[in-house]
Amino acid sequence: MTLLGDDRLSLKGALLLLAAALVILAPGLTSLPPVDRDESRYAVATTQMLATGDFVDIRFQDQPRYLQPAGVYWLQALSAATFTDPESRQIWAYRLPSLTAAIAAVLVTGLMTSLWFGSWAGLLAGLLLASCMSLGFEARIAKTDAALLAAVTIAQFAFMRVYTGTARSRWPVLIFWVALGVGGMFKGPIILLVVGLAALALAAWDRSLARLAPLQPLWGLPLALLIAAPWYVAIGLATDGDFFRVAIGDNLLHKVGTGQQSHGGPVGYHLMGFALTFWPGALLAALAVPFAWRERARPEIRFLICWIVPAWLVFEFVSTKLPHYVLPVFPAIAALTAAAVTAPRRSAARWRKAAFGLVFLLWLAVSLVVSLLAPVGFWIYESRLDLIAILLAASALGAVGVMTWRVWAGRPDQAVLAAAAAAALVSLNTYGLGLPRLEALWLSPQIAHAARAAAPACAQPRIISAPYHEPSLVFLNGPQRTHLAANGEAAALALAETPACGVAVVGAAQRPAFLSAMAGLGLAVRPAGQVTGQNYSDGEDLDLTLFVPGATAPGPTLAP
Repeated sequence: MTLLGDDRLSLKGALLLLAAALVILAPGLTSLPPVDRDESRYAVATTQMLATGDFVDIRFQDQPRYLQPAGVYWLQALSAATFTDPESRQIWAYRLPSLTAAIAAVLVTGLMTSLWFGSWAGLLAGLLLASCMSLGFEARIAKTDAALLAAVTIAQFAFMRVYTGTARSRWPVLIFWVALGVGGMFKGPIILLVVGLAALALAAWDRSLARLAPLQPLWGLPLALLIAAPWYVAIGLATDGDFFRVAIGDNLLHKVGTGQQSHGGPVGYHLMGFALTFWPGALLAALAVPFAWRERARPEIRFLICWIVPAWLVFEFVSTKLPHYVLPVFPAIAALTAAAVTAPRRSAARWRKAAFGLVFLLWLAVSLVVSLLAPVGFWIYESRLDLIAILLAASALGAVGVMTWRVWAGRPDQAVLAAAAAAALVSLNTYGLGLPRLEALWLSPQIAHAARAAAPACAQPRIISAPYHEPSLVFLNGPQRTHLAANGEAAALALAETPACGVAVVGAAQRPAFLSAMAGLGLAVRPAGQVTGQNYSDGEDLDLTLFVPGATAPGPTLAP
């Protein structure tokens, strides 16, 4: 039984791909605490939308958050309101849209690949995308990039059907424009950049617009605008145009010209990081390069090349760089790779063998690092060896070994199955077992728990924190009940305003100023807990003391 035809991904294949994607992408979804900083900012803004009923203006506490459109916030709000009580602060509900979008991208990639290269290639392409490290991170994080990937993949699949002449109705054209409009609500013009550059490259390669004309932009473009424009008009009116000034002028254009937030990098940054971001499939992707060049006359191969190359070059030359920026081209890389590993093998020239050998050495080093992340994390942060983490790491390295064996044995298609096994083991070990148990890295949950213990008479204490300002604390404690103070003196003033249920969380460097300010206000405080660990966002080791109003108990005192 097949979904769309004998050569396309069968129902059994689609279900296998769905199961594999869940095994690889789901571990850690519920156990990982809120991650700083972007995920927690998205989650806080979503909770404020739900609390205020304002689904147009996007805010983090009292600060406007004019970086992205509201699409993902709406999906997160729907998920959180449907599956949880938003006041319970369960981050997994905010992550469900990312996981769902990632799985959708995997399934569409499998279906797309099977249409042109057969069902076996389709299954392998889906596995390659599901296994890659970049998607593995984005699938379990509550932000925009997985949703953008799904929109891009759906749009490009529909576009590819139109371009290659395999569309037998207007449905692909309709899907294309709807996906563009929806994608514009996730990350603004990024979907237009990827799709538009592919269209321009194809027109230049063909020296004709004939293959693009069936997209029917005269009615398609207004449809896409109809989807996205209402919110853009509403946010423009609500903010007197400030959204566009910040999102386009201060954010988008500055990313092009300067490396924002220390996220710069040289040209070639994404290529150098590909062995990690597309691990473990990066080794097999190297096989697709000569295949793509050899088969470039085929329309479907030409389309995939034009999907990848122009967008990749733009991301390389943009000054601000983050590893996930090139994620929207990974479905095309997965499709080309699957096509290459299932195609009849040809002998490679010596230089190609030498180049592949260098890629293999880099990939092997990355495989070793990725496989050992969990046991090394336990050793560094908890000074112990975790037997389960070691066994899972050894199993992952065993899968890497099988993958290597099948590549050198001339069966790279079978190596994809070993790659998926390695990715599943690393995912379980890193996201499911390792990271959630490294308590020294998760300061916000420790602070929230300690604050409730320090003020047991309060249903929810008001936390005043200096200098720890991570958004995850705001999410866990609530935006209205969390005050991020500029320094120790400001923390003292804020605590004086909420003496009944206030808890001050003060770093060692800010403690003298805090205690002096409290003494100057004539208010006594006492230490009620301590939290130590590393703020992984900036690498700083922190020693935080929790203070509550009240006389200090007899014994050693904390001097200002």
